[in-house]
Amino acid sequence: MNDLLSGDDIDRSSVMSVPVQVSVRLGRRRLRISQLLRMGPGDVVDLERVVGDPVDVFVNDRMVARGELVVVDGRLGLTIVELLPQATRGREPLGPGPGE
Repeated sequence: MNDLLSGDDIDRSSVMSVPVQVSVRLGRRRLRISQLLRMGPGDVVDLERVVGDPVDVFVNDRMVARGELVVVDGRLGLTIVELLPQATRGREPLGPGPGE
């Protein structure tokens, strides 16, 4: 078991069935409202990332890992490439999580 559930102060079995929201941030871009209002079908927003860059993985809006996008049976998937140290989880340097 990884260190997400390490520690003597919790009963691990009591949290195993608790649902959490996992989300992945592909990129981000700051736009003016005027730019948003001019957008329409077919417009492209540059997310300032290149193919192959790691993506940020969030659990309940706290960054916990980095990963790479993969294709699994024709669908998008994620390979975890780095778990953030527990002391820094949720303190990601790129700004607030996807739900904030």
